[in-house]
Amino acid sequence: MPLLEPKPGALGPRVRKAPAPDRIPGLLAKGTPRRLREELTELLGPEKVLSKLSDLVRYASDASPYRFLPQVVVVAEDVDDVSAVLSYARGKGREVVFRAAGTSLNGQAQGEDILVDVRRHWVGTEVLDGGARVRCGPGTTVVRANAALAPHGRVLGPDPASAVACTLGGVVANNASGMTAGTTRNSYRTLSSLTFVLPSGTIVDTGAPDADTALARAEPRLCAGLLALKAEIEADAELTARIRAKHALKNTNGYRLDAFLDGTTPAEILRGLMVGSQGTFGFISEVVFDTLPLDRAVCAGLLFFPSLTAAAAAVPQFTGAGARAVELMDGNTLRASVSVPGVPADWAELPDGTAALLVEFRAPDTAALEAYERAAATVLDGLETVAPVASADNAFTRDAGRINGYWKARKAFVTAVGGTRPPGTTLITEDFAVPPDRLAEACAELLDLQARHGFDTAVAGHAAHGNLHFLLAFDAGDPADVERYAAFMDAFCKLTVERFDGSLKAEHATGRNIAPFLELEWGPRATELMWRTKELLDPEGVLAPRIVLDRDPQAHLRGLKTIPAVERIADPCIECGFCEPTCPSGDLTTTPRQRIVLRREMMRQAPGSPVEARLLEAYGYEAVDTCAGDSTCALACPVGIDTGALMREFRHARHSAGEERLAALAARNFRAVEAAARLALGAAGRIGERIGDRALERLTGLARRAVRPDLVPEWLPEIPAAAARRLPRTVRADAAAVYYPACVNRIFGNPAGEPGPSLPEAVVAVSARAGRPVWIPDDVAGTCCATIWHSKGYRRGNELMANRIVEAAWEWTNGGRLPLVVDASSCTLGLARDVVPYLTGGNRELHAALTVVDSLVWAADELLPRLEVLRRVDSAVVHPTCSMRHLGDEEKLTAVAAACAEEVVVPVDAGCCAFAGDRGMLHPELTASATAREAAEVTARPFDAHLSANRTCEIGMERATGRAYVSALLALERATRP
Repeated sequence: MPLLEPKPGALGPRVRKAPAPDRIPGLLAKGTPRRLREELTELLGPEKVLSKLSDLVRYASDASPYRFLPQVVVVAEDVDDVSAVLSYARGKGREVVFRAAGTSLNGQAQGEDILVDVRRHWVGTEVLDGGARVRCGPGTTVVRANAALAPHGRVLGPDPASAVACTLGGVVANNASGMTAGTTRNSYRTLSSLTFVLPSGTIVDTGAPDADTALARAEPRLCAGLLALKAEIEADAELTARIRAKHALKNTNGYRLDAFLDGTTPAEILRGLMVGSQGTFGFISEVVFDTLPLDRAVCAGLLFFPSLTAAAAAVPQFTGAGARAVELMDGNTLRASVSVPGVPADWAELPDGTAALLVEFRAPDTAALEAYERAAATVLDGLETVAPVASADNAFTRDAGRINGYWKARKAFVTAVGGTRPPGTTLITEDFAVPPDRLAEACAELLDLQARHGFDTAVAGHAAHGNLHFLLAFDAGDPADVERYAAFMDAFCKLTVERFDGSLKAEHATGRNIAPFLELEWGPRATELMWRTKELLDPEGVLAPRIVLDRDPQAHLRGLKTIPAVERIADPCIECGFCEPTCPSGDLTTTPRQRIVLRREMMRQAPGSPVEARLLEAYGYEAVDTCAGDSTCALACPVGIDTGALMREFRHARHSAGEERLAALAARNFRAVEAAARLALGAAGRIGERIGDRALERLTGLARRAVRPDLVPEWLPEIPAAAARRLPRTVRADAAAVYYPACVNRIFGNPAGEPGPSLPEAVVAVSARAGRPVWIPDDVAGTCCATIWHSKGYRRGNELMANRIVEAAWEWTNGGRLPLVVDASSCTLGLARDVVPYLTGGNRELHAALTVVDSLVWAADELLPRLEVLRRVDSAVVHPTCSMRHLGDEEKLTAVAAACAEEVVVPVDAGCCAFAGDRGMLHPELTASATAREAAEVTARPFDAHLSANRTCEIGMERATGRAYVSALLALERATRP
């Protein structure tokens, strides 16, 4: 054991209630049963079988109100793996559920036996026919696919609010639609072809010319059965009319029986049936969509009305005027949205009856958009809004920032309202549809029904399509509260069907919550046909039982998860999964959602239980050590939950008193630490020249095992030589800014073999060249932005350095009169924001007067307009850092790069490199995992320059790609050098 290995108990829960009724029993503490684990390992290999308790727990929850612990998790890499698992399950009488993003709201991605992860290895986008079609892996997110289509002026039809996280396999399996898709742009209507694996193991590509011939040869009984069902349905005129009428509204409840009417051959019928099948008919391994024009001319308005009825009454007028989207939000939704960054705080004071419509028009060009704006103005003239407007000019905007803000508030409906729910309550998210002309009536009835059953009312939805969403919060651990919820669901379903002949599911698919009410909506005849279709396709019942079809009238009350209180920062989490695509450790250990899910299971347990002990043993490495601490999860989370900050708190909790004292000592004596680091780099370089990098790696590996991996860095060949001991000479007189070379740039030099000046020399030179000279204070050595201590959770050292640097910066900038230019984006973020909570009251006042400017902003705004570019390289690829995302400076990197290169590429898969100061040396596997997709994109073609603006991130990207990354400021100096 390492000498300084932290004890798992340091992360144990401090305060908790009685054990929860849905806690995982101690008998399951050992994880996957031995025989199941061994058989699947022999079949697939050990790296594809996740069997530890922590693995099972983190996959047991999704965005739904349900929680089911799988027996084992399989990480499938290809269709052969999927076929092998299905064959195994058939032979052993087991069940299989497929899971990608886990953003489904009704438990479609949860199973109690074999759960197959089809996200990690199933990404990829191929644009076809100039953008008219696109082929995607099922693990590809909607946002990723649209990013590939954007240069071609095309876009996918489905546009769910969870587009940043949800994957296309789930989009098709649930027939997702969204704000603008309605019934004409959804998955069912825009799908070109599918490739899928049937429960029998047969692979079907509906786009192949011989699809039906191959299917008839492999599955003659299935083909005959499908055609027989088609004939039976078509022979029943009343049923046929009913099916057509049900799908004239948005409807994802049950199976698409209209596939039997729309398809003429078995392959065509299967293509339609797979859409909305929710993983119960087979595994979708590839999707090909017909794309739609990306109308780039956009205007939108957020209009407030005195009542929900008044807002609903205005909907058909806007749709008649050509609006692409008309989104409804009631007062409770608007007030809850103030928790979303950027939403005006005064929304919290809106009157109870207030409602709003978010109306958006899209057009191919400005002329067409102007016609829409005139039509909107005519509609507005006849409406009474809370703040009456004279014309569309001041009600609608073309400003992309404002429009994005409107949509951010709307898309955050579930998470924002859910985040304000009472502590300890479970969130139910439901959606339904009624004829659009009865929208106002349905809103009023729904709000009344919620109030009568004692639920806080909130409603929002795609009003143009009669599609409404609502949320309920209740205590799943309280039988009386569960009974209240059950009574509401009975009443709601009867109201929707009997009064409105509506759809109990408009776009979220049946799932566990509506399965018991399927026959209520569809009737016995259609429901029986759905059962027969399932039995035809999956005669052994292998796939996803009880997710669409369930004869138990109480099935929706089984598996409801309790939500125990955890740390305050994480309590608002509704486990939606929006954070996961941005997380650097998502393919290695855990995601922010999973870190919280594991924590909640600890809280459900009795103190000292075997389940808690197993989870704590794993949590240190899987959650705390391998968190990059980049906090991009807070940017992705609609309510700003910063799981990185929570992990930093846990790091602090694991520190011994001695470690904290040493960290504070290092802060007090950082000048010596800095000098020692430079000397160590120089010595390591010389040793490496004599004994080789591999030997150095072995030596540091021994030290890591002896002390602790999270304290002793591993030697990496990409570590550059030491920086020069002395910084460039500058003068204070006439300086336009104070230049603060970050400690990382005072310790690390340029990449090996990189010619030209150091970064500090380049910044000084290019600033002088632009007539904006900078001054480097003589006493910068020994100062730091405090991020070193902040990221590691060393509280006292963080406080010492944060206050020291602010006091020094105040002196350097003459009381804030000069801007402070910082040459590493993470240090800019540290100085501008992260130090603030740790400052004394007086130093907070000093900090408020400082203007901290990132070197990219300095270069783009102050230097570029005054410089003459004398030479450009042909191409450059850039790596925007996570700190740039927090600062909002990403476009400055591309602006500087564009001055240095004819072509600038921002990788679609660019994300946090997870080097995180020194974490890439402490856990190189984290950086390797985090950069894999971006590195694949970068190395797919040659570039003349590889640019970023943070030295350690550049080291991480060099390690990932084998290509030398440098600061964009170095490239700018070279491009403008006489």
